Amino acid sequence: MNKEKPYPFSTKQYSQTDVEEVKRLNAQSGLSYNEVFALLGKRYLDREQSKP
Repeated sequence: MNKEKPYPFSTKQYSQTDVEEVKRLNAQSGLSYNEVFALLGKRYLDREQSKP
């Protein structure tokens, strides 16, 4: 079985983007869209449950 990569080029060479640097910067950027959406949903449910 051939264990070649699906693409015959390095992602960094092809796109001129340092993928590891992008990952590092993303980790420092704060909450993601989905994390914010989940947090807002939780706060909404907490408020609804605390209403008399």
